[in-house]
Amino acid sequence: MTEQDYYIEIESYIKKNELNKKIRILEENYDTLNNYWNIGKLLVELQNGEKRANYGDELIKKWSIEFTKRYGKGYNRANLFKFRQFYLAFPIISPLGRQLTWSHIREVLPIKDPNKRNYYLNLCIERKLSKRKLIEEIKSNSYERLINKPNHIEIIFPKKEYSILDGMKNPIIIKIDKNKSIKSERDLELTILSEIEFILTQFGSGFTFVGSEYKINNYRIDILLFNYELNCFVVVELKLRKLKIEDKAQVEMYMKLVDDNLKKSFHNKTIGIIINKESDKFIANFIRSERVFPLEYKIEEFK
Repeated sequence: MTEQDYYIEIESYIKKNELNKKIRILEENYDTLNNYWNIGKLLVELQNGEKRANYGDELIKKWSIEFTKRYGKGYNRANLFKFRQFYLAFPIISPLGRQLTWSHIREVLPIKDPNKRNYYLNLCIERKLSKRKLIEEIKSNSYERLINKPNHIEIIFPKKEYSILDGMKNPIIIKIDKNKSIKSERDLELTILSEIEFILTQFGSGFTFVGSEYKINNYRIDILLFNYELNCFVVVELKLRKLKIEDKAQVEMYMKLVDDNLKKSFHNKTIGIIINKESDKFIANFIRSERVFPLEYKIEEFK
C-alpha cells in the first residue's frame, strides 16, 4: 500500500471509533438518567412517599458517605438529594432520557414552577441547547419575558412515529459557486461536504454527518450519516447520471454492510439515499426496505 492508502485506512478506523463513541455516549446518557431517576424513586419510597420526603435525611447523609468512598463524589449527599428531587419533579422519565442530559436536568431542578421548568426543557429539546446556552436562557429571564405565558406547559417530545419525509424540502438546494461546475461524482461529493450543515437541514430533521468515503470491508460509502430521530444510519451514494436498476442493489448492499458491521441492537435498520442526475436536476431517492421516495434537487449559484 502507498502512504496515502495507509492514511485512508488509519482514518477509516478513527472515524469508526469516534462514531462508536458518540453512539455509546447517547446510550450511556439514557442509562445514566434512568439510574439517577430510579435512585431518587427508591429514596422517596424509603422515606414513605413524596409527602414525607424529608423524613430519613440522616440516613441519606450516612449512605452518601459510604457511596462516595466506594464510587466517588458523584454520589455525595448533595447529589443524592438531587436524584430525589429529580424523581419528584418528573414522575415519568422514559422520554426525557432520549432528549436531555443530566446537566440539563440539574440546571432546572432549582426552578419550583413546573411551567417555567418545562418551558426551559422544551427550549433544550427544540433548539438542541447545550448546558451553557440553557444557563444563558435562564439568566436572561427568557420565561419571564414571554408576552403570552400559557396557563399550562407540558414537555414536548418528538412524535413517536417519525417519517423520513418529515421536514424534507422539495426541491433540495445544493449551493455551488457559479465559477465552478460539477463534472464528476467526486465534485458533487465535495460540493455537498463543503455545505454539509446546510445540506443536512435540507434533508430534514435529525441528520448528523459521520464520514465521507467511509470504508467497510473492501467497500467505500460516498457519505455516511446518522439520524437520531429515526435512530438509524443513512447511506448516501452519488451518481452523476440517471438512476439505474443496479444502483438500488448497490445501495441496499451498503445498507446491509452497515447493518452487519456498525448497527447496534438498539438501532433501527439503515436507510439509503441515492443522489442522481436527471437532465439538469439532481434527484434524491430515499430507500428504506422496498420504498423509494424521489425528491428533486436544484443548483443555486452564488458569487
